[in-house]
Amino acid sequence: MSFTHLDDAGNARMVDVTAKQPTVRAATARGFVRCGADVVASLRDGTVPKGDVLAVARIAGIQGAKKCAELLPLAHVIGVHGASVDLRLEDEGVAIEATVRTADRTGVEMEALTAVSIAALAIIDMVKGIDKSVEIENVRLIAKEGGRSGSWVRHGS
Repeated sequence: MSFTHLDDAGNARMVDVTAKQPTVRAATARGFVRCGADVVASLRDGTVPKGDVLAVARIAGIQGAKKCAELLPLAHVIGVHGASVDLRLEDEGVAIEATVRTADRTGVEMEALTAVSIAALAIIDMVKGIDKSVEIENVRLIAKEGGRSGSWVRHGS
């Protein structure tokens, strides 16, 4: 078995995608920030002292998608041509879904996962003064399109 991110000596390397043709690709990820009732109530009535939590988290998630290659050492720098971060307030916390699109040589799965993770961290940063027990749960890839491996959808997502 050969590993794509290791050279012949076993050292980490970035895979060379120079010869690949750009194609349209997309990926969607989801996650959840579990919050106590006090936090959910503050989110619902807009009384979180730091301001509009969901707006900040949405922008943070988009920024996270664009900064993915700076955070993950073997990720390629790619053009993020579209990114959406949707947040839904639920009784137990905030559901997050991010979709990232590109027309590039490699996929955007890591960018979508990073968008969800950074949006979740932004929520925690904004509400930690109300409740330090908030936590991130179940960050996962839901679907991807394009590239050599084609489309994939997580069943039971």
